Amino acid sequence: MATITKVSPLAPAAFPELPAIDGVRFATVEAGVRYQGRTDVMLAVMDPGTSVAGVFTRSATRAAPVLDCQDKIGGSSDGPAAILVNSGNANAFTGHHGQTSVAEVTQAVAKATGVRVERVFTSSTGVIGEPLPHERIVTQLEALKSGLSRHAVEEAARAIMTTDTFPKGASAQVEIDGNTVSIAGIAKGSGMVAPDMATMLVYIFTDARVEQSALQAMLSAQTDRTFNCITVDSDTSTSDSLLLCATGASGVDATGNAAFAEVLEGVMLDLAQQVVRDGEGATKFVEIRVTGATTDADAKTHGLAIANSPLVKTAIAGEDPNWGRVVMAIGKSGAAADRDLLSISFGDILVAEKGWVSPDYREEDAAAYMKGQDLVIAVDLGLGEGKSTVWTCDLTHGYIEINADYRS
Repeated sequence: MATITKVSPLAPAAFPELPAIDGVRFATVEAGVRYQGRTDVMLAVMDPGTSVAGVFTRSATRAAPVLDCQDKIGGSSDGPAAILVNSGNANAFTGHHGQTSVAEVTQAVAKATGVRVERVFTSSTGVIGEPLPHERIVTQLEALKSGLSRHAVEEAARAIMTTDTFPKGASAQVEIDGNTVSIAGIAKGSGMVAPDMATMLVYIFTDARVEQSALQAMLSAQTDRTFNCITVDSDTSTSDSLLLCATGASGVDATGNAAFAEVLEGVMLDLAQQVVRDGEGATKFVEIRVTGATTDADAKTHGLAIANSPLVKTAIAGEDPNWGRVVMAIGKSGAAADRDLLSISFGDILVAEKGWVSPDYREEDAAAYMKGQDLVIAVDLGLGEGKSTVWTCDLTHGYIEINADYRS
């Protein structure tokens, strides 16, 4: 497998200091699932009564762990809960072997931790089409159990990485009725990232008390505005999973609380954008703002067409303000557009308006703007009130190098 050594130039300066969330503990081990000399399995155990919500890939070739999690979401919140994640092997496209591996792992976690198997959720990420050597994980369960700690969230973020160049974490706090509620999350994702319910692997924890159905509704709605608005390469994984766990340890009920929902969405967006900043081979972080569409859905369709266009993404990599490629992407998206009403801007530079180049446009200004690391491409369709924002990165030769060597 390709060895990723160079940290993305878009990475944050350091892993953030995340608050310990009451009611959840973490542990990691080196199980040798595929990688050598690094941790590759993470276990999280949550207190009794924890509500668990989830969203997952809609891929027709979903991995066995995803199918198992989908079956369990929405069940009883009685008793403790657990999440086990391995990196290096996706346990996808492995037939009955995949189901056997999930059963062996979930039963071993249940036996070691005392969590009912119906409350054990697993995820796997890595190479597709190779049986998961689950016995390597099972033999580490006692070590994982003995290593559980409230303060090991950064270690957990590192253990779930594959081609990621940095671990991803985000947190926030909110006051509810004079009491502080904390939220902290970790994510992994770098390639094979495109919005489709959830992207990558994401685990978010809060000490708030939220009823499960309300937690699920909140998560589903906010996913569409965060993780479903990012794309690295237009490829949707077989293993995408996002789990949100509310331990209730703070004693504060956040069910239906608007302030809590807003802060949670901020954590989700932070994690989603970190995934884009770690896009395989990425050197530019790009925000695409679409306004004036007939509907919000049309605006999102246009935004994703621009974000997923190899021609747009390679122009950005080459620092070329080729606005014609943006026009092309809008035209092919399938959503409503009128050439003669279209306006395009790069940052504050108006490039085109009413279907033609702006009379004040100077190519050298746009070329200078494109040399930045954080870019904004704005499009106004001039048709209505629909709007959407999506986030992507450029497409460089580094993406080819990483993926050409992924299995070797």
